[in-house]
Amino acid sequence: MKQTLSLIPLAILAACSSQSSSDAEPAADETVSVTPATPMVPEKAAPAADPAPSANILSLAGLGDLRIGEAVPADSSWGEKGAQASDSCRVLSSPDYPGAYAIVEGDTVRRISIGQRSNVKLAEGIGTGASETEVKKYFPFPATPHKYVDAPGKYLTAPNAASGDSALRFEIGSDGTVSQIHVGTMPVLGYVEACS
Repeated sequence: MKQTLSLIPLAILAACSSQSSSDAEPAADETVSVTPATPMVPEKAAPAADPAPSANILSLAGLGDLRIGEAVPADSSWGEKGAQASDSCRVLSSPDYPGAYAIVEGDTVRRISIGQRSNVKLAEGIGTGASETEVKKYFPFPATPHKYVDAPGKYLTAPNAASGDSALRFEIGSDGTVSQIHVGTMPVLGYVEACS
């Protein structure tokens, strides 16, 4: 009996290998699984929930290693330059981002601004010097009068700015183009003179 049982697996293997894979037809109730020769690659990976900001792209999250709502990283290139208005509100700049500055209150980044010397842009390609028409194509924000610049100077501020979430604000100059772009949280997003 022992010898007969050991031959059964060999007989099953021989029966299975006698049919070639091209001749074998699956039974109607049999499931066939196919393993691809190469791994399947998804067409497009899902974006991260809160991606880190890109080096030269200003986003609602921040710019480079500087993030809205967080402390300035210890090894960051952002630092205080010159005299500061107070200990509670500081203005930082970075040699890596000419024409940009950040406002820090209570050791937390509250706003990042880019000015006319900056080559930083939004993901939509809008930077300083863009026309108001270009801005409104992507950001049809309500306008308010500019504090220091006559019309057509104005501010275009995201409607969600009052919510406390990070928001976007454009300054349009007297020539009808963007003079500054700000990202941050209120009330700091609305400051017109650095820390006030």
